[in-house]
Amino acid sequence: MSEPPAQPLAGPSTEPSSARNPAEPAAHSSAKPTADRAAGGSVEPPAGPRAESPAAPSSGTPTEPTVKTSAETPAEAPNGPSHKTPATPSSGARDVPPHGHRSEATADQHPHGPDTPPNHQASAAGPEHRAHADTHDGHHEQSGTGGRRARGKGRPPRRAPEQPRGGLLMGRPFGVPVYVAPSWFLVAALITWVFGGQLDRVLPELGAARYLVSLFFAVAFYASVLIHELAHTVAALRFKLPVRRIQLQFFGGVSEIEKEAETPGREFWLAFVGPLLSLALAGVFYLAMQPVEPGTVPGVLLAGLMISNLIVAVFNLLPGLPLDGGRMLRAVVWKITGKPMSGTVAAAWVGRALAVSVLIGLPLLTQSGALGAGAEDSVGMDTVTDALLAAILAAIIWTGAGNSLRMARLREHLPELRARTLTRRAVPVETHTPLSEALRRANDAGARALVVVDAHGEPLSLVREAAIVGVPEHRRPWVAVSGLAQDLTDGMRVSAELAGEDLLDVLRATPATEYLVVEETGEIYGVLSAADVERAFVKAMARPN
Repeated sequence: MSEPPAQPLAGPSTEPSSARNPAEPAAHSSAKPTADRAAGGSVEPPAGPRAESPAAPSSGTPTEPTVKTSAETPAEAPNGPSHKTPATPSSGARDVPPHGHRSEATADQHPHGPDTPPNHQASAAGPEHRAHADTHDGHHEQSGTGGRRARGKGRPPRRAPEQPRGGLLMGRPFGVPVYVAPSWFLVAALITWVFGGQLDRVLPELGAARYLVSLFFAVAFYASVLIHELAHTVAALRFKLPVRRIQLQFFGGVSEIEKEAETPGREFWLAFVGPLLSLALAGVFYLAMQPVEPGTVPGVLLAGLMISNLIVAVFNLLPGLPLDGGRMLRAVVWKITGKPMSGTVAAAWVGRALAVSVLIGLPLLTQSGALGAGAEDSVGMDTVTDALLAAILAAIIWTGAGNSLRMARLREHLPELRARTLTRRAVPVETHTPLSEALRRANDAGARALVVVDAHGEPLSLVREAAIVGVPEHRRPWVAVSGLAQDLTDGMRVSAELAGEDLLDVLRATPATEYLVVEETGEIYGVLSAADVERAFVKAMARPN
């Protein structure tokens, strides 16, 4: 990646620019009738403050070259891998509980992958943890400071506190926060209504109490989904892959893993443990049914949970992204070819074919009575419900497969984002230097940035581009550079050796418009603009494979 084109430093900018800080994690997504996402899957650009610079009149002949200001926060990229487990009631199987959920391994989302803006939502560079991210994104807190440090600036930047993003915190099993999204209450109500109608056929004597039983089933079913997600989480922690959070939402659960598995073997097992545990749960509920009398409330609940977990497991084992089976197929192709991208492309296209099959095949199966209902019952409102369910599941699978391809492409090009090649050359100036003199020195040296230093040459602050543009030319001899500078903080010192995900993680940890880039010795190398990183990030996303 080449250095940004040199621009003269000086007068008001005739075209304001905006910069976003690219960078954020990925998520593991498994599509079951619920879906798991691992936050490692998506890469998002780091978020930073926005600053628009006023455009200067095109007329006039400034003697100093102009500095373009762009301080807008870069759009986020897909987060790391994410395991999603969709959970939707099935109208096809009459007198049985709703379908399970689907598990996808994405952020996205495993939306694995370099998700990388600071926020955990998808940015311009990727799906946000989206339907199903298929890559695990890693946020490595890392200090870019070289040998020489000013005033204890050597500590690694601390990540901004995580925001719950629209969910209720229910607990922290294994140290991983579990959130329940508001949309969960909607699907819980839907399951209660659908399962309550099925109970009315099997246990009509319950009357209105059937809805209390149905609500208990909805909660127990999502508890099974949570256990499925915890299986992905425990496996990720076992492989030393950080997990950002687990979220229960409308279409199931999402395990957001912040880094991609290093080997195809780990990728395979990370995806397989979810369906494996769902199969185990189905077996446990089957054994629990044996001593229970059929046709009773306990018997119906145990049968419903057994069938739901079985559906979740089987659905997630289908070999297409963003389902767990798709991640397993990706691992197999990766192992055979030695190329993760080849595995992602194969599993994503199988996922798209699977989406079309679900869209067409699910309504036909329910109408034929193959899922447990007589063909004569599968008409009218049931047919509409089946078609709607099929369309929703197909859309989730198709979107998740596309997001997986997008994040894989980003991950492939991420190493091209190098601090050294994106850095602007800078000149050091002392605190009381007039802005006009500082700009003259920069232009003479062919530099595009200013670093304010003390009497010993130790960097103190960075002169903001937006502030330079805002000072009229006739005022510049009377304005000291210190009045236009932003003090350096721990996270604003970046090593010139950083690249790819590591670079994005550092920028995401401390959102800013400019960063000081230093050599390993502590010597000033230059200034990195968030705008330049964003442009390179977007360019990498747009580049064909």
